[in-house]
Amino acid sequence: INPKNIETILNKISQLWPTSSKPEISLEANPNTQTPTLFSDLHQAGINRLSLGVQSLNDEELKFLGRTHTAADALQAIDDVLKNFDNHSIDLIYALPEQTLENWQTQLERVKNFGLKHISLYQLTIEDGTVFAKKGIKTLDEETAALFYQLTEASLKEKNYQKYEVSNYALPGFESKHNRAYWIGQDYIGIGTSAHGRIKKDNIFYAQTNPLKLEELTPQERAEELIIMGLRLTEGINKQNFEQISGLKFDSFINQNFKQEALASKLLEETASALKATSDGFLVLDYLITNLCC
Repeated sequence: INPKNIETILNKISQLWPTSSKPEISLEANPNTQTPTLFSDLHQAGINRLSLGVQSLNDEELKFLGRTHTAADALQAIDDVLKNFDNHSIDLIYALPEQTLENWQTQLERVKNFGLKHISLYQLTIEDGTVFAKKGIKTLDEETAALFYQLTEASLKEKNYQKYEVSNYALPGFESKHNRAYWIGQDYIGIGTSAHGRIKKDNIFYAQTNPLKLEELTPQERAEELIIMGLRLTEGINKQNFEQISGLKFDSFINQNFKQEALASKLLEETASALKATSDGFLVLDYLITNLCC
């Protein structure tokens, strides 16, 4: 999409909706979409946060992941992003089948010295029906994957990157505003092919898809989403926020027996205002979410 078209869309949005005095206007791009002036044109159009889908700084890994850019493309794009934006992020995928801890540590050392404000790091997952699944590719065993995760957090902490969500790290003050909105349960609108939204109107919850279609959600379904998303945050699930949005009592909704077991096992921590995963709990987050909701 031409940056001029993006500028037109942003201007229209500002006419239709009240906006923050300092809105986060984030755009995702791939390294090989860059042209000599693309990033500067995007910044001129109103984009003030650029997230780059790097995925890896290793050519063999990029080929395995099916990416069409090279490590050199990624490095050039990162340099261009740093020159044109004050707020920036990259995505990387790790814990690949043949990847070693030493290889990943080497990439992390490079990445954390780029001067990026935000880094998203996702462990490889393989869903049924995907190309990887059809090829019989397997992910790392849980114990090895846990070592990758712990190495990642410890390494980034050395450069003051704080984990604020299970896969997201930021320098203080540069947490992703739009992602946080999803995780704490705020309303959002999805526009465009395959876009989704969540809207509360006349005290009824809706899942919104595009073309515009509203599917009613029960308070229980919305509450489950708040558990699923909220426990991903290091700050955990804010109980008051949960009750204000869902209309349900937090202590009545969750599985209290399991909560007590998880607290005793030091997988969860609880305060008067929040329930959150511990460092060990983040390693078994799906297990915690599934059992808290049943």
